[in-house]
Amino acid sequence: MYDYCVIGGGIVGVATAHRMLERHPGASLLLLEKAGQLGLHQTGHNSGVIHSGIYYEPGSLKARLCVRGARLTKEFAAAHDIPFRVCGKLLVATDTAEHTRMLALYERSVANGVEVELLDAAELRRREPRITGVGALFVTSTGIIDYGRVTRALAQEVRTAGGEIVLGAEVTAITETDSAVTVSGPAGSWQARRLVVCAGLQADRMARLAGLDIDLRIVPFRGEYYQLPPERNDLVNTLIYPIPDPELPFLGVHLSPTIDGALTVGPNAVLGLAREGYRKGSVNVRDAREILGYRGFHRVAAANVRTGLREMRNSLFKRGYLAECRRYCPELTVADLLPREAGIRAQAVLRDGALAHDFLLEHTPRSVHVLNAPSPAATSALPIAEYITDRLDEFAQ
Repeated sequence: MYDYCVIGGGIVGVATAHRMLERHPGASLLLLEKAGQLGLHQTGHNSGVIHSGIYYEPGSLKARLCVRGARLTKEFAAAHDIPFRVCGKLLVATDTAEHTRMLALYERSVANGVEVELLDAAELRRREPRITGVGALFVTSTGIIDYGRVTRALAQEVRTAGGEIVLGAEVTAITETDSAVTVSGPAGSWQARRLVVCAGLQADRMARLAGLDIDLRIVPFRGEYYQLPPERNDLVNTLIYPIPDPELPFLGVHLSPTIDGALTVGPNAVLGLAREGYRKGSVNVRDAREILGYRGFHRVAAANVRTGLREMRNSLFKRGYLAECRRYCPELTVADLLPREAGIRAQAVLRDGALAHDFLLEHTPRSVHVLNAPSPAATSALPIAEYITDRLDEFAQ
């Protein structure tokens, strides 16, 4: 029997395994990952941004853990020779309504302890001559990194500390008793005293396997990206973001330099009909049936008809997508939008139609389930791991 079992080999799962072995040296730990490699899904399909924590409700888990996570991520990367760059981020307001929201966001950044500069249109143009707007916020601490590389470095430390990592290990049953948790699937069966489930796109299904009575479902949203031609890589010096809609958990289409020197555009947010289908038009019958038959999704769709139609249009037609970017970078053309692989956001939707905005965890006497951990979970992975380990240690007392 193992002391700990972790289900899920994304950055949150691997970081949790790493933290538990740091706190409890010599403990036996098993990490199970369904895919043939670690970090295959949300960890490996994102903008690679080290977020600052500016957006999130003061006092929320996202606000608290993201600010700390940005610092810990940079420290871990520096200690393990993982390249990263603190390039800063500009959130650009393009009209009066966005400028009003921008000022509210500035107040939130102050509450969250994030260092931000308030820029007028002239200063924005001076810093980024090819970006237009009526004002902007400059977040100094935002950076870029390869989270897949961070995950692999964490995994190596898990192995060095004696942890076992098994790939290709799908879990199809979870049984908890007073003394242990048994997890099993086609690859075998394992027992552990404590269980952590960081299953991302499958989080709700794993929770139900474990017998949790949860009132939510994971709805996948495809985030489609483009990449600019190499000659455009010096278009901007910083990350360029729009001012987000505070009612939605998505940050809008942004220009993102990557740590390998590319410049990406995206993502949008389009309903996905396959939780793990990255090709455009992918449909998984089981996934589609669960989404379209879910009352919570019906309510989300009804409340966001205009937004949903716009995102679908922009997915189908490049010019609609381009228009989102041209609001703050008018010189971009359709020819600049080159193909790049999409990502899929695992978004928890409650039965009443509310989108879960914060990180969401549930527990049983012997397990912790991470039910909602979209962006900025990669940035926040190390303090999320601390938070989970604290909860497990509380149960053991």
